[in-house]
Amino acid sequence: MNFENVFFAVICWLCSLIFGAIALWAYRRRDPMHFWSGSTVKPEEIEDIPGYNRANGLMWAIYAFCMFTAGALSLISITVGVILIVTLSFPGLIVLIIVYKRIYNRYKSK
Repeated sequence: MNFENVFFAVICWLCSLIFGAIALWAYRRRDPMHFWSGSTVKPEEIEDIPGYNRANGLMWAIYAFCMFTAGALSLISITVGVILIVTLSFPGLIVLIIVYKRIYNRYKSK
């Protein structure tokens, strides 16, 4: 294991901590969690706010776990870590948007 592997893993783990903090924040919020920076979701828009926030928290927790796993695997092979990070960063972002839209549509008021 060399310095580059450890450095890359630490960066992945720091990112994982940030996404984990977002997950905890979503779980603990009383108001509906928003996805986009600067946007808000009004309480009137959501039927089950605790369920909506739990779903958002789970989405971010899974993303944080994937980021942590990429860091752990990069200690073994930097190539595998880089492939996972690239996959999480570009296609993973699209998946996050799709999952959030499903969460929003599931919990929005009828």
